[in-house]
Amino acid sequence: MRIPGPEEIRALHEKHAPTAEAFASVHRHCEIVWSVAEQLLASPHLAHLDAELVRAGCLLHDIGVHRLYDDEGRLDHKNYIRHGLLGQEILESEGFPAALCRFCSHHTGVGLTRQDVVRQNLPVPPADYLAETPEERLVMYADKFHSKSHPDRFLSPDEYASHVRRFGEDKVTAFQALRDEFGDPDLTRLTPEVEQPPVAG
Repeated sequence: MRIPGPEEIRALHEKHAPTAEAFASVHRHCEIVWSVAEQLLASPHLAHLDAELVRAGCLLHDIGVHRLYDDEGRLDHKNYIRHGLLGQEILESEGFPAALCRFCSHHTGVGLTRQDVVRQNLPVPPADYLAETPEERLVMYADKFHSKSHPDRFLSPDEYASHVRRFGEDKVTAFQALRDEFGDPDLTRLTPEVEQPPVAG
């Protein structure tokens, strides 16, 4: 399987981003998620993972967010849950294999089940959107520590566990399983700051 490198992925973001601001927000978040995953991959017990695939998954996982901006640059928060499937559609249209497309559609929360979709009446087709491979689980896990809504800070593991509790104790348990599998990142060694491009006007 051909795995795209960082420059090719950056060009994909630029191609699909509706504005410079959207590109800066989404692409920088993806880079930060990769910095978290890259740090965790340094652990000897994760040496069996495909680091190149994890990097591509991190850098591509949120590309579908670009499709949720309107012409004025406003993000459609109501349909944000759809960004994973939209990203999968983008990568499929670009000819990427399913193993890469799944990083988009299978990273939300700590895994969306068919029951989650039905119970919460989510605007996506009822199905299981669960990270299955260790690479998919690592991308999903690394994504939990940084939010585009608060780009200047990280979320600690305990903060995320508290956040996800509102979706049920099973989600807390699922997150703990990811912590047990991959370990806690040292977020003090990472820099979440985002340099936003100047806004014309």
